[in-house]
Formats: sequence, C-alpha cells, structure tokens
Amino acid sequence: MKIVIAGDHAGVSLKKVFMDHLAGRAELDVHDFGTFEDTSVDYPDFATRVARSLVSGEAERGILVCGSGVGMSVAANKYPGVRAAVIDNVETARQSRAHVDTNVAVFGERTITPEKAVPALDVWLDTQFEGGRHKRRVDKISGIEREIRDNYPNNSE
Repeated sequence: MKIVIAGDHAGVSLKKVFMDHLAGRAELDVHDFGTFEDTSVDYPDFATRVARSLVSGEAERGILVCGSGVGMSVAANKYPGVRAAVIDNVETARQSRAHVDTNVAVFGERTITPEKAVPALDVWLDTQFEGGRHKRRVDKISGIEREIRDNYPNNSE
C-alpha cells in the first residue's frame, strides 16, 4: 500500500517517530512530503500535498501531523474523496477505518504521546472498512461532495 505522510513544524518529531516505525512495515511504500525541520510553515500546504496525492490516485492513504491535528484535518477534508479524521487513541483509529473508511489519519503531536500514537497508527493501517450499513453512510458523504461540485461550481479551489 502506498502511503504519503506530511507534517508541519509542530509535527516534525511525531512524524519522524512514524517514519522510523513505518520503515519496519515492508508491505508499505511510504513517501514523506515534509516538512523536515521545525521552522514555521503553513499546515494547509502540507495537507494539500497529501490530499492531492490521494485524489489523483497516486497514493491509497495519507498521514498528517501538526500540533493538534485539527487544522490539517480541516484542510485535507476540503478535497472531494478525502475522509480525514483526527486520531487520538486506538478506538478512534479503529472506528474511523471500520465505519467511515477514512483514508487520512491526522495526529496532533501536542495531544497524543508517541507511545499511544504508534499503536493507533498501526490499528488505523490494519483495520478494514466493514461496509454494510456503513457503506450507505459513506456513500451519502460522497453524495454531498457531488452536490457541492455540481451545484456550486464557483466553490472550486
């Protein structure tokens, strides 16, 4: 599975922890979109890189890291087809995949420790979408995206 990862200056340390951990998972093809230092950058730029990679089909899933996770998730979710969730524990990770079929996991370096984040990331990566009644709900989200695209053409990027 091809994974893209990015973070802003507030997520550099946790992103590095993730990169070190993911290097041990041979089934993953991981690409790091930066940032690589703690100099201030704008989180929407990095969320956009990951979201565009998913929308284009270049990657299957994405990981974003910032201070709280909130800004990155808001920016990534502007892209049709992106379902980004802030992950703060193992259960949120599991449910976001099993019930919502999230394709972007967002972590806040200031809100979760590496000791909790790494297992949550593994659960998120390993959990399959359950489909069934949950598919109907995800399809409704896709319908909202189509409605916006079709009825609000000036609402594009």
